[in-house]
Amino acid sequence: MFTLVWMPEAKAAYDELKAEAVASLVSRRKKEKAKSSKDEGLFKQVHKTLSLLASNPKHPGLQTHEYHSLLHPYDPIQKVFEAYAQNQTPGAYRIFWCYGPGKRQITLIAITPHP
Repeated sequence: MFTLVWMPEAKAAYDELKAEAVASLVSRRKKEKAKSSKDEGLFKQVHKTLSLLASNPKHPGLQTHEYHSLLHPYDPIQKVFEAYAQNQTPGAYRIFWCYGPGKRQITLIAITPHP
C-alpha cells in the first residue's frame, strides 16, 4: 500500500468533483430519481482510480504510463506518470502523479480532463 500525498491543485480538483457529486446526489434524491448523474459517475471513477493507485500503481486498469509535459515536484530528474480515470470519453479524466517524497508515498499532482 502507498500513502497518497496531495498537491494543492489535485486536492482542490478532487474536492470540487466530490462536492458536485454530493450536490447531484442530494438533488436526485429530492426528485426521487434512481439513475445516478454524470457528476456522481465521474467522482466514483476518480475515487476508484485513486484506490487502485494506492494499492498498486502498476494495475493494468490504470493504463499508467510516463508523462513528459509535467515536472516532478521534488526532483526534476524523476518521472511523472499519468493514470486513466476514464477512457474513450470526450474530456476523459486523468490523474498525474509521481513517486515520493518518501518511501511508499505517491504524490498526486493533478486530476484533470485529458489535455
